[in-house]
Amino acid sequence: MLPGRESLIRLVGKRRRRSFSPHLSRLLLRPQVKRRNTYIITLTLTLTLTLTHLPTSRFIQFVFLQSPPDAPPAEEGDVERQRQVYAKEGNDSRDDVDWVSCPVCGSSVRGTNYNVNNHLDLCLTRGTKRKLTQRTLLQFKFSPHSKIQRSLDDLDQNEENVADTEPFDEDKSRNRLVSCRYNTAESTGQNSSTSGPSDHPNNFQYILDVCNDGLLSEAPLAGVNVADNGKMSVITIDSSETGDADSRVALETFIVGRRFYDDVELQQGAKITILRDSQNAKDKHAIKVLSAGSERLQMLGYLPRELAKYLAPLLDSGYIECEGFVSALPKRPLDVVPIQLNCKKTLNGEMSFDDQQRFESLLKNTLVAVEDGKMHPPSSTRYQKNFLLMIEDVLNSHAHLFTEEEKSLLATFSSLSDDSQRLFIRLYTRKGPWFRISSISYPEISDPLVAIEELQVAGFVYSLSYSNEPFCYEMKEVLHLLPVSEMREILVAELPKEGINISRRQELINILSSAYEEGKCPVLPKLVLKRIGTCVRISTAADEVLWRVLRLFFLNGEQDLSAFLLVDLGLVKFPDYVCRVSHQIFRDRRDLLEYEEAIHVAQTMDESLDDNNMEIVARCINVSENQIRTIIEETPLNSDSPPAFFSCFSASWVYSKVLTLGVSVYERERSASRRHLNRLSATDIAAEVAAATLSVGTIAKVASATLSIADSSRYEDAIGLLKGLLSRITSDSGRGYWTLRLSVDLEHMGRLNESLLVAEEGVLDKWVRAGSKMALQRRVLRLCKPPRRWKTPNYAESIKRIIKEVNIMGRPLICEVGAKNVFYGYDGKLCGVEQLALQYYAEEGGGWRGIHSESGIWMTIFGLLMWDVLFADIPDVFRSKFQVAPLDLDTDDFYEVRKSLIETQLKRIHEGMAEEILISSWELHHGTSCRGVRWDSHSPSDLRAAVSCIGGRCLASLCRHLALDYRNWSSGMPDLLLWRFHGDNTNKTGGGGGGGEAKLVEVKGPRDQLSEQQRAWMLLLMDCGFDAEVCKVSPAPKDQ
Repeated sequence: MLPGRESLIRLVGKRRRRSFSPHLSRLLLRPQVKRRNTYIITLTLTLTLTLTHLPTSRFIQFVFLQSPPDAPPAEEGDVERQRQVYAKEGNDSRDDVDWVSCPVCGSSVRGTNYNVNNHLDLCLTRGTKRKLTQRTLLQFKFSPHSKIQRSLDDLDQNEENVADTEPFDEDKSRNRLVSCRYNTAESTGQNSSTSGPSDHPNNFQYILDVCNDGLLSEAPLAGVNVADNGKMSVITIDSSETGDADSRVALETFIVGRRFYDDVELQQGAKITILRDSQNAKDKHAIKVLSAGSERLQMLGYLPRELAKYLAPLLDSGYIECEGFVSALPKRPLDVVPIQLNCKKTLNGEMSFDDQQRFESLLKNTLVAVEDGKMHPPSSTRYQKNFLLMIEDVLNSHAHLFTEEEKSLLATFSSLSDDSQRLFIRLYTRKGPWFRISSISYPEISDPLVAIEELQVAGFVYSLSYSNEPFCYEMKEVLHLLPVSEMREILVAELPKEGINISRRQELINILSSAYEEGKCPVLPKLVLKRIGTCVRISTAADEVLWRVLRLFFLNGEQDLSAFLLVDLGLVKFPDYVCRVSHQIFRDRRDLLEYEEAIHVAQTMDESLDDNNMEIVARCINVSENQIRTIIEETPLNSDSPPAFFSCFSASWVYSKVLTLGVSVYERERSASRRHLNRLSATDIAAEVAAATLSVGTIAKVASATLSIADSSRYEDAIGLLKGLLSRITSDSGRGYWTLRLSVDLEHMGRLNESLLVAEEGVLDKWVRAGSKMALQRRVLRLCKPPRRWKTPNYAESIKRIIKEVNIMGRPLICEVGAKNVFYGYDGKLCGVEQLALQYYAEEGGGWRGIHSESGIWMTIFGLLMWDVLFADIPDVFRSKFQVAPLDLDTDDFYEVRKSLIETQLKRIHEGMAEEILISSWELHHGTSCRGVRWDSHSPSDLRAAVSCIGGRCLASLCRHLALDYRNWSSGMPDLLLWRFHGDNTNKTGGGGGGGEAKLVEVKGPRDQLSEQQRAWMLLLMDCGFDAEVCKVSPAPKDQ
């Protein structure tokens, strides 16, 4: 893989269905512009970026109408086709059309007559929320979404005081609960709203939002005083009254997990009881729900996890007893079952002050969890709840990055029916982009056709069916819906002379789509649509806004909605930490759009490399080069700048990754051309040259000279990219790689003095570290010989230090260049060079025990020893509950911000407490995801033995280097970590008592050499006091 490609793939993550926006499409699909005219691209892109604050419809229409005068006809056709697609999705380009709010369900609807009428018919047919009379509809009227206040209480004419009360603000209540749940509120003011103040330790209040179907039963409860203050109800529970045996609190909740226990028939009003399941492997707070109507208790399911978290300690401590009944039956068999639990306080005697405080806190949190469950009812489709929570969290944290239209679209999704929400999420997580309606069927969706109609009216999907309208979509995408047999039928009927024997799916798609584009088969769309029937796809607007939501929620492209599923199944557990936000990652919407556009360019680059489309690759490089120049020149100097580690969310950072890969592409093209020439004989070259009048020798010389010019051109392009990166990005760890490649490419061009000067400047650059610095220092020593330089650098002796080597012999099975070396081990079995070295050190080498893990065991030890430092309460480094490391781990900020914490922990390690810290971290956090920690790869006994034998001084020194520069030092460590105990501890499998030693060994097979990063590690380990050496494995002579 090309250097820089893996980093770009991780950055892009899951590829988008649409790789770039329309205006970016114009830049990447237009004819190649020479370097001297690249200002035209910059001008065009800068012009379009200034218009991103406009509504999407106006913006795209403007870009399409402002096509450059020199654009070829083919491009104009592509733009027109994209405009037609956009129009077909229901995006009206008129300026006078507003979004309106439906009086039935409260969702936002595009204010055209067609959309309003269809949406209203659908709502009234489905019976959403409540039935409204024609008179009520006329009085309520549709109104713009930005001005309306949703409150169904305003429709209740039977209550006289409704007009005087403030309407229930569901959005604010939900925001508060999300903050409590994730503990990610920016201020503690939100949390304070969940409980009121109390002047006496035995008197506390709960503040619960009033709902139409409230949390408490209609009958007055003993010991509970309800004071109505309009919007909120204050429920006071006095300890003097709760001590009464008859005091009860009714909790309305649900039974979840019915799919596993659906053999038990439910009846409304049936009695139930609950039982703790403390041995549950997935949830230690699990509470079973059992039927109590018969002699034998039958399992019905579980209480919701969020409620059980606080109710379980109350049951375990014997504070309360609970029994209840089924309050209603679900519409579908696998849906959650509404129940009511009557909780009775059991401790009637004296309670200590601590017990009373704990009881009050747990009961308060229990009621808050019940309230949360009322607004977010659990369902058999947990992915639906997770999706809604994700949207909610992003809107709470990043509302300034969305337009009013986008907010309305997301608000509309929350008001859709359950079936529509579930179907959309199902389609969104599938590959697509088109889906046949006839093949859409999910057990949790009762009527997919009605759900599709609702989604289409709301603007989340659009359909395609057989019609006489012009076809304006990508033919390849639609052809993917056909099976191979149907594609062959079309091919035989319409193109009998092409591809008769072809049976591969992709080849058939390519032939049919090419025939349609070339005009050989103009009826292909009708033939395809006649077979597949109606199909649907996610709309452009929905796809773009939800991609943005996912990116802002996870802050990377590698995680998606499956992260929720892994947590729900108990397969992944994320660490506990506090999210404190003091700076926004994106200052405004323009920053976000620039970042998204850069991601699109990176994805296009990656896809083009897969397709070997070097023309598009070159355009991506040109666009990135021009954009990074423009962005950096326009970036203002702000005193209140965000943290430095936020730079990885900037467009310039993404473009630098594209250009880094572009350097590798240019260097590879030169190498590939040179290899091609070396494979050609003089006769082959002569045959490829049209001018056959020249002699073979002359032709060969001409070809060689031509290729040399091409080589120089590609190297010049790579050098230009590298110089641009180094001059514009002055603080990035990538400077080491850029400086090294620039020096190497200059040497290839024969510019040795310039190459030496670049290397010397790189050695002095504070951002050039680890292996890159080692490589540049060695280049300086090689190039600085007289007469270029008469003085030897002062680091020459340090670089020339001898690294201890050990040579062993092995009997090879495979020992060829380019192939993995395979040897016969000491036990006669086949093994690699690392396993052979382990056997040598265990026997002839001195009785060492150890493992082959390279950097794996060291990252695990670092993570366990520094766990509390990694997940300390630091502002801005944790923004999502799905992080496995702080955002600043790969930057210098990690050490600077936590310097006192790190040094305190390193002192404890130096003083010999490493084994104790490691055992404690293992027991407390085992199984919790943490970057670098591999729970299944290393046993606690091996880790304890290694830590004990390494010693506190060496271990503290190593951990300090990782804390100072985790990114540059987290790879390239020696292959083997060996240890052995002295005296009576020889056979110990764990630590305890010291008396051991450790050795680090880098294993090299025949013809293998140390990389610069490995050499840097070996010298660093020697400086830290480690016993480090290189073990070279050589094949034994054949006569042995």
